Amino acid sequence: MATATVVGEDDLVEYGFRRVIITITAVLCALLEIVDTTIVNVALTNMRGSLGATLTDVAWVITAYAIANVIVIPMTSWLSQQFGRRNYFAVSIIIFTTASFLCGNADNIWELVAFRFIQGLGGGALLVTAQTIITESYPIAKRGMAQAIYGMGVIVGPTLGPPLGGYLVDHFSWPYIFYINIPLGIAATFLTLTYVKSPKYGVKLKANQVDWWGIVFLASFIGSLQFVLEHGQQDDWFNDNLIVILSAVSIVGFLLFIWRELTYEHPIVNLSVLKDGNLRIGIVMCFILGFGLYGSTLVIPIYTQQILGWSATDAGLLLIPGSITTAFMMPIVGNLIQKGVPQGYMVAIGFMVFFFFTFWMYNVMTPDTSVDNMFWALILRGIGLGLLFVPITTLSLSTLKGKSIGEGAAFTGMVRQLGGSFGIAIITTGITRFTQQHRVNLLPHLDTSRLEVQQRVHQMQQAFMSKGFSANESLGKAYQALDYNVMKQATVLSYMDIFLYLGVMFLCCIPIVLFIKRGKNKINPADAMH
Repeated sequence: MATATVVGEDDLVEYGFRRVIITITAVLCALLEIVDTTIVNVALTNMRGSLGATLTDVAWVITAYAIANVIVIPMTSWLSQQFGRRNYFAVSIIIFTTASFLCGNADNIWELVAFRFIQGLGGGALLVTAQTIITESYPIAKRGMAQAIYGMGVIVGPTLGPPLGGYLVDHFSWPYIFYINIPLGIAATFLTLTYVKSPKYGVKLKANQVDWWGIVFLASFIGSLQFVLEHGQQDDWFNDNLIVILSAVSIVGFLLFIWRELTYEHPIVNLSVLKDGNLRIGIVMCFILGFGLYGSTLVIPIYTQQILGWSATDAGLLLIPGSITTAFMMPIVGNLIQKGVPQGYMVAIGFMVFFFFTFWMYNVMTPDTSVDNMFWALILRGIGLGLLFVPITTLSLSTLKGKSIGEGAAFTGMVRQLGGSFGIAIITTGITRFTQQHRVNLLPHLDTSRLEVQQRVHQMQQAFMSKGFSANESLGKAYQALDYNVMKQATVLSYMDIFLYLGVMFLCCIPIVLFIKRGKNKINPADAMH
C-alpha cells in the first residue's frame, strides 16, 4: 500500500484483510492498557517486600497510572490531529512499551511510580485512539459491530488482569507483569505503522497557538480529583489538609478549564461536541457503567480473598466465566443494533439485568459462600454488561461525524474512567463506614448474661485449653475469636449493603433511556455520509 497515509473521512473505511489486521491491532492496544490497570493489584504485596515500601507508598503505583490516564484521555483527539493519528498511536505504544520495561527494572518505589506515570500517559492514548480507529474503519451500517469488537477488549480486560497477574507473580516474579507488554507492544507498533491511516481533519497548530493554559487547567483539575478519590478514604477525607487543598484546586481548575475552552480560539478539548443530545446521555450512562463495572470488579475479589480466604489467582479466575459471557454477548448485541433494534431498549434491559445481579449477590453473601452460589450471578453480570456497553457506546457516538467521533470517544473514555474512580472511592469509604455501623449494631447481641453467648465462649475456651493454653489465656483467646467473628459478619453485611445500593442506582437509571432521541439512531448516521 504505497498510497498517502493522510486520507479523507470516506477513505478510512477498510475492507477484508486490512480491516481484520487494524481491528486486531486496536483491540490488542486497548487490552494492553486496560489489563495494566488491574494486573498490578495482585502484585502489590510482592512489590512492597522487594522494594521495601509501605502500603501507602505502594498504592501510588496504581494512583500514578490512573492520574496519567485521565489527564491524557481528553487530549487524545487534539494530539491525534496535531501529530497525525498513525504517528501519535505508534508513539503512544512505544512510550507504553518502553515505560513497561523501565517499570520492571525499577530499583525503588518512587522510580516505579514515575515510570508508571509515563506508562499511563502512553496507555491513556491507546484506549480512545483504538476506539476511534475501529469506529472509522467500519462503514456506518456496521459500527454497532465495530463497538462490539472494541467492547470485548474493554470489558474482558479488567477481569483478565488479576488472574494473569496472580499467575505471573506466583510462577515468576512481579517485574514480569510489566515485561509481558514488551513483545505485544513491538508487534502492535509494527502493525500500526504498516496498516493504520491518518485522517486529514484541519491543520496543525504552531507552538504559540497551542492551548497551553488549557492543558495546565485540565491536568490540575483531573489530576487533583483523581488523587482525592484514590486517597480520600485512607487519609480520612476532609480532615486531611492535602485532600482539602487538592479538592479546592480541582474545583478552581475545573471552572478555569471550562472558561478557557469556551473562549480560546484553538481549545485542546472541543466542548461544543457536547451539544449533541445523545452524547450527553451517553456520557451519564458511561459514568454509571464505569461505576458499576469497576466497583463490582473491586468488591468481589476483596470479598473472596478477605472473607472466604481464597488466593489471588482463584479470586481472579472467578470473574473469567462472566467475562467470557460478555465477550460472547458482544457480537450478538452488535448484530441486533445493525438490524435496527433500538439501543434504548437494550440499555433498559441491561440496567434491569444488572439490578438482578446485585440483588442476587446481596442474597447469597455469607461468611462461607461457595463458588456455586456466585457462579450464575456473575454470568448474569456478564449478560448485563454485554447489553450495556455496546449500545451505550454506539448511542453516544451515533449522531457524530468526522473529527467529532474522536472527540466524543475521548469524553466517553474519560467519564467511564472517572466513573470507575468515583465508584471505587465511594465503595471503599462505604465498606469502612458500614462495617463500623454493623459492628456497633451487632455487639449488643453478645450480652454475656445470655445463655447462648456463655455456652459459645465456654466451648471456645475448652477448645483452646485442649491445645495447651491456660484457662485465663483460653478465655482471652475465646473473646478474641468471638470479636473476629463479629467483625467478619459486619464486613459481610457491609458488602451486602454495597450491592443493594449499586442495584438501586442501576434501577434508577432506567428512566434516562426515555430521553434518547429515537429517530436519530437510525436516520442520522446514514445522513452523516451525505
